[in-house]
Amino acid sequence: MPCPEPARLARTCSGAWQGVLRQKSFYTSFADTLMIPQSLPSPAPGSAPAPLVARTTVIDLVPFGSTGNDISFFALRLVPPLWKEWKPGQFVMVRKPGGLPDALWGRPFSLCRVTPDNLVLFFQVVGRVTASLATLKPGDPLDLWGPLGNALAVAPEAPTLLLAGGIGIAPFVGYVESHPAAWNISMLFGHRMPLECYPVHSLNEKIMVDSFHEQRPEDLQRFIALMEEHVAQHAAGSAESEKNGTGKGLVLACGPLPFLRTVQGLAEKYAIRAHLCMESKMACGIGACLGCVVKTRDNAGEEPRYVQTCSCGPNFWADRVVL
Repeated sequence: MPCPEPARLARTCSGAWQGVLRQKSFYTSFADTLMIPQSLPSPAPGSAPAPLVARTTVIDLVPFGSTGNDISFFALRLVPPLWKEWKPGQFVMVRKPGGLPDALWGRPFSLCRVTPDNLVLFFQVVGRVTASLATLKPGDPLDLWGPLGNALAVAPEAPTLLLAGGIGIAPFVGYVESHPAAWNISMLFGHRMPLECYPVHSLNEKIMVDSFHEQRPEDLQRFIALMEEHVAQHAAGSAESEKNGTGKGLVLACGPLPFLRTVQGLAEKYAIRAHLCMESKMACGIGACLGCVVKTRDNAGEEPRYVQTCSCGPNFWADRVVL
């Protein structure tokens, strides 16, 4: 189903949501709605279950690695909401009850893993909100709404190459765990912090992970060359698997924008399918605020149009998004 135009999505917000948005203080009213579980209206009826707004509880906060005297990578385990389903590549908006004085908006986080026992978010401390999340204790309340967005593509019978940059590794944990043919997946992971800062161990249990530690400026070009080598080899293997009738190969990528631009260029060069998981600043997460728009086109040669990353993404085909 084509993604609705931003103006159309804004008009389809429920009357309740429009009333909240007209409030002088949006989150003063919004916080009240988070006291009990409820469903937000789906912007595109029939395309996906309505996201759930809920107040959950912290189970624990697990530190990963160490950078100097400060630990800046964490796995936050939460009591899972009563979701009917979720899919790898989706995300949630997270906010401390009452917010922060200078940061009222929620923040988007990829779903790292969801089980009947816990929901895991993996994050790095990079600002005041994530620094605040790093102080959470077991039993602390946390507001979230989701699952939001679309899912990463899955092609069980075809070889799949995962390309992750830094914190972009997060959605691939749940992707690999839920994939019906994990043996058909490989990964290249580029990172600047030590490897122990990332949830690589859980991935290594199921797939082969090739990692590259970027420590100096000149390492960037080495990593790009290594990434091209992996994509070229994957494209060759993809062509062979297509001949054998097992499906065309797939590349999935998640990381910062320059990283995704590089993957997009390689996908075009080697004529291989690539699904890109976008990192974007968001405020509402449901397509109403229009703060996360990106240019896309349905077909080559068409004039690009703006769509919301949150409701039409965050996963886009490389040949359809303008980066």
